[in-house]
Amino acid sequence: MARWAKTLYQDSIMKKLSKVQEKQQALVLTIADKLEEQALAEIPGMVQCWFDVEYHLFPGSLILFFQFENEKTLEAAKPDLLKWQKRLSAAMLKKGVILKDMRKHLTYTLLGPED
Repeated sequence: MARWAKTLYQDSIMKKLSKVQEKQQALVLTIADKLEEQALAEIPGMVQCWFDVEYHLFPGSLILFFQFENEKTLEAAKPDLLKWQKRLSAAMLKKGVILKDMRKHLTYTLLGPED
């Protein structure tokens, strides 16, 4: 299951999510879980998928991170980054959410959600 980092917005205000924000969160979790499952099967060295989002700025603030175990596996996966960005964009579009610039919403990293 995709892990998600608490947003700065939630941390600073400590406010319960609205119904709309809960729906946004459920949507993002569903898509992140699906992409994580596919990526773990297809990309050697991928550890997990996690995301960060500020719901009051959704969808523009959404960023999915594919975490890798080391620099070598991350570098080996870089040629396929655009393919995964397109998959995220297509999955969001199927749910009625348009990402204006798909390249800004998915990236590779060595850091985890707690780093």
